[in-house]
Amino acid sequence: MDILTLILVSIPPGILGAIAGLGGGVILVPALVMIGVPVKYAIASSMVAVIATSSGSAAAYVRRKLTNIRVAMFLEVFTITGAIIGAALTVYIPPKPLYFIFGLFLTASLISMKERISEELPIVEKQDRISSWLKLEGDYLDEKLGVLVRYKLTNAIWGGLGMVFAGLAGGMLGIGAGIFKVSVFELILKMPSKPSSSTSNFIIGMTALAGASVYLFSGLIQTYFVAPIVAGMLIGSMIGARILNKLSNKTVRIIFIVVLLYSIIQMLYRGVTV
Repeated sequence: MDILTLILVSIPPGILGAIAGLGGGVILVPALVMIGVPVKYAIASSMVAVIATSSGSAAAYVRRKLTNIRVAMFLEVFTITGAIIGAALTVYIPPKPLYFIFGLFLTASLISMKERISEELPIVEKQDRISSWLKLEGDYLDEKLGVLVRYKLTNAIWGGLGMVFAGLAGGMLGIGAGIFKVSVFELILKMPSKPSSSTSNFIIGMTALAGASVYLFSGLIQTYFVAPIVAGMLIGSMIGARILNKLSNKTVRIIFIVVLLYSIIQMLYRGVTV
């Protein structure tokens, strides 16, 4: 397979990853396997490419104040904790039931997300005491609405526990778990879709560094595959970052729901066949 094919195949996952707040690996890995990349190299390359997706969109998102760094730093502690526990548990728990369990969890998230599909901005009438004390709030200029959107998050403790679960899923299944992180942001913390996507991407980039180092030392990161894949994902993520703020929160949520449905089917299928 030629380098140009690898680049072109990697661009769409980069775009979707930047818009939906996912690393893009959930779409990239199956696409790479379909064109003949061995699955172990596809997974390793995807982990490195996720860092590129995060980096490519991070600068634009931070500049536009879409990424809430305070929230990201608070939740990253919980995510890493879950990832460490998850990685340790994989030695003792077979993967088949895990895919099924996490698939059912995502199904519940899908049902809840569908109920909010027409909601442009979530309404938080009152923050809980811990969220207020931590100042889990922010604002951003919404180009689609043409207004400065101010938002406050709630349920800080439940959000932290949700991120432990997201990290657990990532550590046990070897995925970036962006699909879980965005669900926590929107359903528990009540964060608008645009900052939810951008903040999720920011967190994924940090956690992917640890995972990529493991693959590096195992010799699975091959330059021939990684270089063009990273280039494609980087191009895609920069395109996605430009697109995101021009979309409505409703549209971003619909895109996320489509990817969520795809992930559910994939996980439940693996839970039955792996």
